[in-house]
Amino acid sequence: MSKNENGALPRHIAIVMDGNRRWAKARFLPRLEGHRRGVKAVRLTVEACLDIGIPVLTLYTFSSENWNRPADEVASLMSLLATHLRKEMDELDKEGVRFRALGRIDELGDEIRELIREMEERTRKNDKLHFNIAVNYGGRQEIVDAARSLAREVKEGRLAVEEIDEASFSARLTTAALPDPDLLIRTGGEQRVSNFLLWQMAYTELVFLPVFWPEFGMKDLKQAIQEFGRRERRFGAAH
Repeated sequence: MSKNENGALPRHIAIVMDGNRRWAKARFLPRLEGHRRGVKAVRLTVEACLDIGIPVLTLYTFSSENWNRPADEVASLMSLLATHLRKEMDELDKEGVRFRALGRIDELGDEIRELIREMEERTRKNDKLHFNIAVNYGGRQEIVDAARSLAREVKEGRLAVEEIDEASFSARLTTAALPDPDLLIRTGGEQRVSNFLLWQMAYTELVFLPVFWPEFGMKDLKQAIQEFGRRERRFGAAH
């Protein structure tokens, strides 16, 4: 895909993968089948970003609020995530993808925590695509964690209050080494950010698509990128 009308592709695309359950319901299928089909869309999206040349992709995989779903669905989602991580490890490494997980990873089960650590270590030198999954993640939660980190450093005398600024705050977020998202895509027709990367999306362009996540493909990604290319990004400056 060529560069967009503004002369550059988005450096960082973030996606809220919405519509798995509604996709399954519309087809009289179990909820888990929607999530299984959603995993296929994840693989296609990673491949598309590699093909197009997007440097960073972040997917909202499991929010801190998703624990409120039925227990059997949560258990199935965690099992599906573990299976997917195990299955994709070799291929992601071979393709030059660096994998990272964002969120309160220490609160996850032992199996998933170990898989995440293994994948992060194995792919840490790769740089063709930075692929991040937000799991047990909440934007407000992340901001609170960063504030606590700064407060501890001030209390211990390692940081002066006057030294706290936007840069020092950003450095305590889980996305510290990443550029802020240029483009947020949300599938499923809903038009909200749902507690995702709240600090980081101060100037992100938002694109909402009616397609359910299991149906998301290259044409939808290109459509969102083309829409991004039509936006004039002034970052608060005058026209």
